[in-house]
Amino acid sequence: MADKLLILMTNTDPEQGQALAAVFAQATVAAAMEYEVEMVLTGLSGRLAIRGYAESVRLGHDDQRSAYDLIRDAADNGVVFKVCTNTLESWGQDLIPEVRETVGAAYIISEAMDDATVTFTY
Repeated sequence: MADKLLILMTNTDPEQGQALAAVFAQATVAAAMEYEVEMVLTGLSGRLAIRGYAESVRLGHDDQRSAYDLIRDAADNGVVFKVCTNTLESWGQDLIPEVRETVGAAYIISEAMDDATVTFTY
């Protein structure tokens, strides 16, 4: 059985805050269940790693939390955030403090192919 969950946030439009809630909830619950959880922010979703951006994304009309609130909650529960190098080239280098590491395509492929890892993509 796998003991690691790798979540690749690449295609989810971060402007659609309500779409983010389920992804971050799954990551947070998996971490609370004591699985190793990594979330790699890349592509369009990579903007969430840039300081100031996630704070501006609201989850919905009835939910005034920001995407950054979800990131902090997930990190507080053990989710490890990483950002892909192409995100830095596209969106800038001023990262939120929750991002622990910059990784490249080889890292993502290596982790996704590992038998001990389950990979979700959003």
